[in-house]
Amino acid sequence: MKIARLSDLAEKTACPRLVVKVGSSLLVGRDGVRRAWLETLVGEIAAARARGQDVIVVSSGAIALGAATLKLEKGGRGSLADAQAAAAVGQIALSGLWAELLGRHGLTAAQLLLTLDDFEDRRRYLNATATLTRLLDAGAVPVINENDSVATHEIRFGDNDRLAARVAQAAHASAVLLLSDVDGLFDRNPKEPGARLLPEVRGVTAEIHAMATGDSASGMGSGGMTSKLQAAEMAGLAGISLAIANGTYEAPIARALDKGIGTLFLPKGQKGQKGRKAGARKAWLGGRLRLKGALVVDAGAADALAGGSSLLARGVTAVEGEFQRGDAIAIRDESGKVLAHGLSEYDAAECARLKGLHTREHAGVLGYAPRSAIVHRDQMILL
Repeated sequence: MKIARLSDLAEKTACPRLVVKVGSSLLVGRDGVRRAWLETLVGEIAAARARGQDVIVVSSGAIALGAATLKLEKGGRGSLADAQAAAAVGQIALSGLWAELLGRHGLTAAQLLLTLDDFEDRRRYLNATATLTRLLDAGAVPVINENDSVATHEIRFGDNDRLAARVAQAAHASAVLLLSDVDGLFDRNPKEPGARLLPEVRGVTAEIHAMATGDSASGMGSGGMTSKLQAAEMAGLAGISLAIANGTYEAPIARALDKGIGTLFLPKGQKGQKGRKAGARKAWLGGRLRLKGALVVDAGAADALAGGSSLLARGVTAVEGEFQRGDAIAIRDESGKVLAHGLSEYDAAECARLKGLHTREHAGVLGYAPRSAIVHRDQMILL
């Protein structure tokens, strides 16, 4: 049974493993932790566990909590140093809160603090998968946050929406539920007259991205609608559904799922839509946020890639960045649109020498027998 509607996120058969992301503005209000609200949410998590569903929580709030304790300006986001200090203090309170409230329902909380590198590096990604799997098998509820006390601007997700999607990939989850301060995705800014909530989206297109707004009711969090759409794309690569719902209400999961108030993003390949679920390795590759470089290709190569072909040097028109063989790179068309991510079979200097050449010319340029492609289709995922 596949997920076809919001209510399916509460069904064990359709959604055996669910990731729930909680934003900072939901957990922390002007007067501190919204404890009564959180108690209702934890009750819903306990109910899901009682139905036989695994639940993973991705919880923001450490910086906001720590900033209040340290009395830092701008919610602890005035500088990187402030954010790191606030996170170090706030994470203790945040994890303790989740452990206390889950414990009241007989559930064990397990804290994991992760960084972008834990997902970009393949071996560390697999280690995270193994840890999550073992915790869930043991009956624990993993509570995950970005390790903001050590993360810098260059090596961080920057929002927990995309972190939740990556966690879902690593944990082989069925769905992600992003609890935010809006009901879902609207066809325009929800403050505008006539704005319409989209109940379902099948594939995040350029038109869907154009509907996004970065507005947030609180200003406390770091993610906007754009990051949520990026998370939906990342989840969809692994065949994972993603929903956006309003978490400002008490018992927000029941409100969203029982009444169908939210936006459900279905991965490509469902409900007759042409597409496919990528394998685990390709889904990991497609979700990477840091790439070492890029190859620009002509229209003929773009068409060939769409048809399932490997990338040959003949279709490469430009090489960008410094990368080595085996590094993850982007493949873009000449308009700048990213078509795919892949692992390069050559370093950047070799790609520059080979671009535009037929395969039969490669040996003469390189001085050794060439590989079959610049990026092989088995090491590539189309986006």
